Amino acid sequence: MFALRRPATRSVLSTQYSVRRRGHRPLSPVPGPLSPAPYLLFPLLIALNFPAASAQDDLPSQEESAIRAAVERVAPSVVKIETIGGLERVGKVLISTGPTTGLVVDESGYILSSAFNFVQKPSSILVTLPSGARAAAQIVARDNSRMLVLLKVNTSEKLTPPIAAPKNEMTVGEWAIAVGRTYDRPLPNVSVGVLSATGRIWSTAIQTDAKISPANYGGPLIDIQGRVLGILVPRSPQRGSGEVAGAEWYDSGIGFAVPLADVLKHLPTLKAGKDLHPGVMGITLKQGDRYALPAELAATHPLSPAYKAALKAGDTIVEIDGTPITRQSQLQHALGPRYAGEKVHLVFTRGKEKERHEIDIELIDKLIPYEHPFLGILPLREGENVRVRFVYPGSPAAAAGIKPGDSVIEFAAEKSEPENITDAAQLRAAIANLEPKAKARLKIQRDGETLSLELAPAKLPTDIPGDLPLPVKEPLPPAAEKTVTGIVEIKLPEEKNECVAFVPENYHPQMPHGLVVVLSAPGAVDRDKLASRWKAVCEERHLIVLAPMSAAADKWQPTEIDFIRKTIDDVISHYNIDPTRIATYGYQTGGAMAYLVGFDYTDRIRAIVAIDAVPPNRTRLPESDPINRLAFFIATAEKSATAPLLKSLFTALEGLKFPITKKSLGEKPRDLNEEELNDLGRWLDTLDRI
Repeated sequence: MFALRRPATRSVLSTQYSVRRRGHRPLSPVPGPLSPAPYLLFPLLIALNFPAASAQDDLPSQEESAIRAAVERVAPSVVKIETIGGLERVGKVLISTGPTTGLVVDESGYILSSAFNFVQKPSSILVTLPSGARAAAQIVARDNSRMLVLLKVNTSEKLTPPIAAPKNEMTVGEWAIAVGRTYDRPLPNVSVGVLSATGRIWSTAIQTDAKISPANYGGPLIDIQGRVLGILVPRSPQRGSGEVAGAEWYDSGIGFAVPLADVLKHLPTLKAGKDLHPGVMGITLKQGDRYALPAELAATHPLSPAYKAALKAGDTIVEIDGTPITRQSQLQHALGPRYAGEKVHLVFTRGKEKERHEIDIELIDKLIPYEHPFLGILPLREGENVRVRFVYPGSPAAAAGIKPGDSVIEFAAEKSEPENITDAAQLRAAIANLEPKAKARLKIQRDGETLSLELAPAKLPTDIPGDLPLPVKEPLPPAAEKTVTGIVEIKLPEEKNECVAFVPENYHPQMPHGLVVVLSAPGAVDRDKLASRWKAVCEERHLIVLAPMSAAADKWQPTEIDFIRKTIDDVISHYNIDPTRIATYGYQTGGAMAYLVGFDYTDRIRAIVAIDAVPPNRTRLPESDPINRLAFFIATAEKSATAPLLKSLFTALEGLKFPITKKSLGEKPRDLNEEELNDLGRWLDTLDRI
């Protein structure tokens, strides 16, 4: 269970200073360049703000005085918020009814707070004003990019907005003070740390090691001068969206805040009652290391701004609004802070000659769901070109007369130049760039004869085929070296979690293997049972099973999703893994984790297998992507508590055009039996379909 409480937070009292501080570590190692400002500037700060210190005054007392003064400056702008009614639980996250925090941003009664504080959809909102009076408030608008809400308090009392710290004056290593107001005391709650990073969550947040909890979500993170650096929110380095994303990091020394200077630019829009949404261009980048590869497009989403601007696969974005772009990560940082409705000026190169083109694109808030085109063939996993292993009955390929053993040597979309096909990945990418309802032209080689065919692609099937031919025609030669098989320990030095993999005895390094990430119930995994259960299907369908384990015996933590990703990457680095056949698998609690891992890592996961499980409530579903395909195998029982919840999940996933294979388990909940596991193995064997 993912449980959050609002723990007691020490406060700055009027007669005694008490602060949860991270120790005297303002110059401790943190990402990015460090600044000696905290120690070098303290004498100056004290001199500016306080009478000359006596000889016996030591550095800790000077620190205390400076921090107290900073908090006193911002205190009139920090208000207590109480919510009444609404949900007690959001998925597996328990939502407390205790008070939270808001920050005044306009003297006429406008207050910003974290969207997390209102995820339970309260029936009433009360704000305690600086005068001590309590007044009702209403939500005016939401910022769905930074996960903030704007409230309007029903009062004639003139409020005090704070001073926002300019972004160009934020220095990694400077003091950062997290402020909240949840108690009836003159001064707020305080936690002290440093500003440990800027430009986080794709340039939408700053990071601090001050302890952040639901008690101060919505409150300010301030500098030593009392200026507001940002508004405290739960965010996740990977899972940046959603009201509760990142809430599991609270009190961990990893906290985030949205720079106030950024939000104030868009305050008039929010005050007008207009919600803000992340800006979307509609592109998919070429797969690989985002920190090394150029921003080359693999596909554009149909009818997206990028599609309408005639961007296409192979184009490389090299500049946005005058900022050079040399890597994919730079593009994500440039687009991350942008809202729907904003325009960006792009410079991109095209073709072998790298011709430069310039266009203006207006970002939108959502894309039309993408439905993957399907020809109806399953390729062999050997040799050059695309040799057909299996043709789906009733598919466009079957109707066109394609047969097993044929080779696809050329592909062209309507009104486009043909391209020679050298492998299955190239053919998948070419099909992904087809316009909606467009036909495809193929050249097929069969027994020395070349045939030209035209196909109208269908949608991806959800049925599991019967018997399948072998994935290779010729037996593989003996491996040059013996590979470690059986139960293999996966140990990551930086992680305390345990993990094992099961590699079948017939593993061959020249055969691409699928990878099934089995997420069991919390606690240790019985290695012998794991091997016994999966041995036959792994040998027959060329699969490797990976079994990461939770650190705690009684629960999975959302933060362990990152550990799971690391174990996947570790197996990929040691074995020949087919990138089109990587799936997460889980039963009940493990199934919930299977959804979360699959949703978070759509660049890696191609299928989610969930048995008697649904995603945690309010989990944001991913968009269907032209290149990063995602399929679902979902099984449930008639009398399962998940059965009614799955109906709405199916509706949502089908609305997003995801293919879903549904399996009935009978009346009572259970995991897959041997026969059903064989069916699953056959389904996993077809994930590389085209």
